[in-house]
Amino acid sequence: MPLYCQSILLLAIFAATTMATDPYQQARERLVAERVATAGVEDTRVLDALRETPRHEFVPRSQLNRAYYDMALPIGYSQTISSPFIVGLMTEALSPEPSDKVLEIGTGSGYQAAVLSPLVEHVYSIEIVRELGERAADTLARLDYENVSTRVGDGFLGWPDAAPFDKIIVTCSPESVPQPLVDQLREGGVMVIPVGERYQQTLYRLIKKDGKLVREALRPTLFVPMTGEAEDGRQVKPDATNPVAINGDFELVPEGDQLDSDDVVPGWYYGRQVTLIKGHSSDPAPSGERYVRFHNETPGRNSHLLQGIAIDGSEVSQIRLSGSVRTEGIEKGPTSDGMPAIAITFYDEIRKDLGTFWLGPFRGTRDWRSHSRLLRVPLTTHEAILRIGLFGATGEVDYDNIKLEKYGR
Repeated sequence: MPLYCQSILLLAIFAATTMATDPYQQARERLVAERVATAGVEDTRVLDALRETPRHEFVPRSQLNRAYYDMALPIGYSQTISSPFIVGLMTEALSPEPSDKVLEIGTGSGYQAAVLSPLVEHVYSIEIVRELGERAADTLARLDYENVSTRVGDGFLGWPDAAPFDKIIVTCSPESVPQPLVDQLREGGVMVIPVGERYQQTLYRLIKKDGKLVREALRPTLFVPMTGEAEDGRQVKPDATNPVAINGDFELVPEGDQLDSDDVVPGWYYGRQVTLIKGHSSDPAPSGERYVRFHNETPGRNSHLLQGIAIDGSEVSQIRLSGSVRTEGIEKGPTSDGMPAIAITFYDEIRKDLGTFWLGPFRGTRDWRSHSRLLRVPLTTHEAILRIGLFGATGEVDYDNIKLEKYGR
């Protein structure tokens, strides 16, 4: 047999063996190539860590079929495992070095700690929910992540007996940066943390200089709240009895560090292939000056905006969902729901999915049209996620005047 044929045979055997021992390998490769790298994560070490980390080991059995979707998933106790893109983005922003000692606040499933493990010297991770902390510790030990230490406790207080830390990563959101974490970050160290109101947060990269934090805003985001002392001291709380869409007319524009980010739209988060457009005399916005445009040429590729909203189903029986939409050259994506739409999903207090309701789908090429629908809110609703975009379809779609209006009770 010629040498090159032997080489091809050996590669085929290796690939088959790899698939037999890890049936999720191809799904991970596809996830990183199509959802994480294309969305802006560039560090090859981080991308490799995502390729090598078995996310399916960190999600509940009920979520196994979605383990390699680029989405946050419920893990119980009102907590979630972050989407692979967000894990990659935060890890890259942390600038991990092999000699780093890292503190993670919010162990959750243990997935973020597992991704960090091959990139740094040691990870110290704290989880406030005992059941989650113990489960994550068992998973990390079973998978031989020997340089990860975990404990159950209030992340607001940090891990003082292991301080100082070179890097700190926070995977839950306080209203402001906890002072104990500032104190435990070494001079020149980096902290990546989502900060802000419950459903209006910004992900920051902070560098400690002369004992103070220098801030760089990365993008709007949505994380579960930092519970314990951080949540007890929260000053601004959402009004779940009067749900509204923030910046649904898209008149607010990025400021400061986010000025050069094409996919940043204030009030919305996880923007993909979206641009904030300023109308002009020959192509005015339906209302005000601005609207958002989604453009996608690759079937199945993400192109969307999301927004979290507090809704108390015991106080709000119905809402009217409305918006203005314009389409051009829309072709359906590869999934059954791969079409432009305005969608809202309701969740209960433990983040159980209570159903998704749509305006749309929007097809073909059509000029601006207004759309509206009255929806019944499930009684146990605690919060909702509002979504607009192409959702894997190709073509171009514009949105404006996205509104939620309360009806009933």
